[in-house]
Amino acid sequence: MTAYVAFFVLAALAVGSALGLVLRRNPIHGALFLVANLGSVAALYLTLGAEFLAAAQVIVYAGAIMVLFVFAIMVLIPGKEETGPDPRRPVRVLAAPLGVLLFLLLAFVVARGTGAPAGAAAPGPTTIGALGRLLFARYLFPFELTSVLLLAAMIGVLLLARKKAS
Repeated sequence: MTAYVAFFVLAALAVGSALGLVLRRNPIHGALFLVANLGSVAALYLTLGAEFLAAAQVIVYAGAIMVLFVFAIMVLIPGKEETGPDPRRPVRVLAAPLGVLLFLLLAFVVARGTGAPAGAAAPGPTTIGALGRLLFARYLFPFELTSVLLLAAMIGVLLLARKKAS
C-alpha cells in the first residue's frame, strides 16, 4: 500500500515539474523544474530497487547535464536578471513541510525494501561490470542514440538562444 502512495506522490511531482518546465517562460526556472523532474525520476528508480540507476540519474543528469544547461543559458542569454516581487512567496511556506514529507516518505519506502524474499535473486545484472557489458553490447544503439539526442537538444538551445542578425 505504501509503495502505491509513494509512486503516486512521486509521479505527481514528476508530472507537475514537467508541466512547470514546459509552461515557464524564464529559462533558469525551466532548468530548475527539470532538476526537480530528474530528481523525482531518481526517487522512482529508488522505489523500484534500482539504486545504481537512481545514483546515475542524480550524478549524470541532475548534476552534470544540468550544470551544462545552466551554463549555456547564462552565457547565451546575458542580462536576464530577476526583477520585481517574488511571485512564489505563498508557495515558499509550503516548500519546507512538503520537502520533509517527501523525505520521510522516501525514507520509509527505502527502509521497507522492495518486498522481495531474502533469498530471491535479483532480476537484472547484479554487478556494475555486468551492467556495463549489457550497456555497451546489447544496448549500445539506444545508448548512442540518447547521446545524439542530447547533442541535438544542445544545438537546438544554441540556435534558439542566439541573437538574430539585423
